[in-house]
Amino acid sequence: MKGAWYPGQGRPILIENFPDPEPSPGELLIRVHRCGICGTDLSMTKGEAWDYGPGQFGHEYAGEVVALGRDVEGYRVGDRIAVLPSLSCDPCSGAHGNHVLCRHQGGVTQGFAELARVPARVAVKLPDTLSLADGALIEPMAISLYGVRLSRITPGDRVLVLGGGTVALYAIYWARRLGAGRIVAMSRSERRRDLSLHMGADAFIPYGDGEVGAVAEALGGPPVLVYECVGSPGMLGKALSHVGLFGRIVSLGFCTSPDPVMPAMASYKCATMQFVVGYAMRDFLYVADQMDKGHADPKALISNDIPLSAMPAMFEKLRGPNAESKVHVLL
Repeated sequence: MKGAWYPGQGRPILIENFPDPEPSPGELLIRVHRCGICGTDLSMTKGEAWDYGPGQFGHEYAGEVVALGRDVEGYRVGDRIAVLPSLSCDPCSGAHGNHVLCRHQGGVTQGFAELARVPARVAVKLPDTLSLADGALIEPMAISLYGVRLSRITPGDRVLVLGGGTVALYAIYWARRLGAGRIVAMSRSERRRDLSLHMGADAFIPYGDGEVGAVAEALGGPPVLVYECVGSPGMLGKALSHVGLFGRIVSLGFCTSPDPVMPAMASYKCATMQFVVGYAMRDFLYVADQMDKGHADPKALISNDIPLSAMPAMFEKLRGPNAESKVHVLL
């Protein structure tokens, strides 16, 4: 089979030939249909302190079952599935349910390859109403759902979403569905305006002078909830400048560099700041069940489908200014 290989230390991604895998007991072998390129894929293949390599990778993927390992029940060849790409031991699953936080199990990040071995316990069957393109969006949608759910959003809350990438756009989607009042999206890129409004924002405001007043005017008051979905230094401070008294900031951007904030500013607002990563299996299942029942089509974010051979060049393109939102690699 063909698959992507990251050698580590920021070296270019390679497309290599690998032996075809065979499923072990309790595993499915799937033919991967598509895998999304994530912002984390870009940041963790730059050769910085947080680095994927060396190894295979890809965690936003869906495909079709082509073989069953021994003792697998409830699946058959031809089933279409999405994959929760993190494993969890029983104590962690019982304590908090977030697979990403488990320190004892590994991951199933093999999405940028034609075939992948997947433990059946992290495979999610797709309803007949969903396509494999939908299936490859479940993972990023689950990230945003988990963050919005943990933020304790209540009906009518005024919401500000910082960022125009996938996590930000799906945070808008779930905030709208889970009861937000007015929602403002903020991004440096005007290209994100239409997608932000499509996902459920009431207004789009670019960063700039007077932005705090403009956001408060659009929301009818300072935001109760700010979702920071950029992950760049300075964004926590920006979130803090916007949030209202006793407001809540939820960081979904996963910044891997120091990002200082002024505690006194937070204190004078009695603000709460929460940092979130990952998701639980129940989020995956909820997304798979609900994503075709919303006000907007999540597939609107897919801006490009590319072959595996074009993946290394696309990574370099995405590291600079570009007009892409979600790129899927077709296998």
